[in-house]
Amino acid sequence: MDFVRHNEEVREVWARYNAGDPIRVPMILGINPRIWLLDPKLNREGISFKEYSENAETMARVQMYAQEYIRTNLPADHEMGLPEGWDLYVDTQNVYEAAWFGCPIVYHEGSCPNTAPMTREQLEKRMADGLPEKENAFFARCLRLHEELSSMVGKEGYRGIPIRSVAPLGAGTDGPVTVACNLMGAAEFLTEMLADPEWADELLEYITEGIICRIKTVREAFGLPVRSETFGVADDSCALLSTPMYEERVLHLHRKLFDTLGVPGMRRGMHLCGDSTRHFPMLKEKLGVMQFDTGYPVQFGKLQKTLGPDVCINGGPSVSLLLGGTAEAVSAEAKRILGEVMPHTKRFILREGNNLAPCTPPENVAAMYETVREFGRY
Repeated sequence: MDFVRHNEEVREVWARYNAGDPIRVPMILGINPRIWLLDPKLNREGISFKEYSENAETMARVQMYAQEYIRTNLPADHEMGLPEGWDLYVDTQNVYEAAWFGCPIVYHEGSCPNTAPMTREQLEKRMADGLPEKENAFFARCLRLHEELSSMVGKEGYRGIPIRSVAPLGAGTDGPVTVACNLMGAAEFLTEMLADPEWADELLEYITEGIICRIKTVREAFGLPVRSETFGVADDSCALLSTPMYEERVLHLHRKLFDTLGVPGMRRGMHLCGDSTRHFPMLKEKLGVMQFDTGYPVQFGKLQKTLGPDVCINGGPSVSLLLGGTAEAVSAEAKRILGEVMPHTKRFILREGNNLAPCTPPENVAAMYETVREFGRY
């Protein structure tokens, strides 16, 4: 690949898209270092997720390896080719919120880290004790890793390229319903929503306050404004709720997160895995969400037509098709999706649905990218 030409095209694609006059549908990829760690052909040293998650030197090394692989093998509308400097961050995967509330981190062989759930009795004690202290053990570990990574900035990294920066700790959220499912188990929490709705709602309120506390703590620690123009909300487990239940018991919590942590008048976005599309019209109308990041193959054309041309939907072929299908099948699916949505909008963004799986053949990613370059033009 001619990386210089590619990067010039990418800059033009995004400039035109952001100006409201796109030349074609952009394509993004959801990727993180698990794509390198959990692929034995790439991770020949056998580095475990535990080593990666708890040791700053290993975290830096793996992130540089993963960035090199992504930037030279997986084409999309992102910068490709070796960078002028490596950009690092403290990677907590999806354990960061449950661990903040006190769940122990568990490492399973051949998988991403997870957390062990609490019992209702343990959660009741946690709620009685109040919100987690700002100096809790998990946050202290994250700050230590950030400090150790930051000490590497300016030093020579992989392939002789210097380490350029370390990002502040993540200040997003997976959403109160998803966190509740992480804290006590999905089946257990959903049972409580039906059997003891008053207590379940109390837990959701507590979690929401905890999310706000954690994000404010992170932003204050790094000198960032409490309200951000780029704040978005995720809540994948809302796919498990009916729309009336979501509207009655969860909508106000998401509104509180946006109102407290986002800038007034900002364009609101949500990430929702699973098929939560039944909620989308109500989320647009009552919460003002204008960008939906989907994580599951849904009826994109029908959805786009329902929501209108100004709403941005991110979505595309399933990760299972990209992982196990042929390049021809991936291309056909991408072409089909583009054909469904393009008559209804110029805001659609193609992506995998959702988070590229380790061991995905690069030729399948390339097939999707070449398809959007050919058939995604307006």
